[in-house]
Amino acid sequence: MNKQELRNRLYSLLGELPARETQIQISVIAVEENEHYKLEKLLLDLNGLELVPAYFLKPLHSDNKKLPTILFNHSHGGKFHLGKEELTSGNSYLYTPAFGIELTKMGYAVLCIDAWGFGERSTRTESSLFKEMLWKGQVLWGMRVFDSIRALDYLQTRSDVDGERIGTMGMSMGGIMTWWLAALDTRIKWCVDVCGLADFQALIETDSLDKHGFYFYVPRLLKYFSTAEINSLIAPRPHLSVAGIHDKLIPVSGLERIEPILKQIYENEGKPQNWSLKMFDCGHEENKEMREEIVRFLKRNF
Repeated sequence: MNKQELRNRLYSLLGELPARETQIQISVIAVEENEHYKLEKLLLDLNGLELVPAYFLKPLHSDNKKLPTILFNHSHGGKFHLGKEELTSGNSYLYTPAFGIELTKMGYAVLCIDAWGFGERSTRTESSLFKEMLWKGQVLWGMRVFDSIRALDYLQTRSDVDGERIGTMGMSMGGIMTWWLAALDTRIKWCVDVCGLADFQALIETDSLDKHGFYFYVPRLLKYFSTAEINSLIAPRPHLSVAGIHDKLIPVSGLERIEPILKQIYENEGKPQNWSLKMFDCGHEENKEMREEIVRFLKRNF
């Protein structure tokens, strides 16, 4: 199979998804400005089932400019009340300042949506959503990935977004979303996953499956894909992965399995400099050294 055929197969594993042909309806709830950025509070009809609250941030004094843009994927951490607020308020395991400040300071626009079950969409438990969707032939992770792809569709419609310079990033669940999204959609030009490169087999081998929530599990996935094989669909586009060597959710043995595979793939595609895995002396968290590495990567790919 070629890469697009593999992407199609991967997408087919995500359950019965809504149609993508429908036009995205947008409601602007509020526009605010602070010392760091301009903030649009939005409601997006991405899936025809449930409105999706979102934040769109852009640097001050950037009107009439097409901006490089980041689709920011929030984490899980059991903090269902937080969702997109992680972009503006940060999180206990993220370094400061919050990424909303860091990214707009660098000149990026940023979009973050509430994933199913998070933020303003946290009216039901994750397990309840998972079970009902399973009955209906849907997959919770598939529905979350679908919303992220549609969020990318939305970004392509904005006159202030440079559609040829869109990247994606996130921490933990957001990091996993990062590499799934980049693997499935070549409109993503680069990606950064923070503590998110979990190797499926390593989680089984280390008895770590219960360290991840219901969202992580896709029926029949292991019949067709390993973590490395999904990530290989990102090559040769730039991909930075940062991880902690004491992270119990992301076994080091898995990172050591993935690293040489992706290194060889990027070498074969003539872009060895575009793949980088950096490991740090920490757990499931973003520390100062990670942030510095991320910022360097973002500056190179601005």
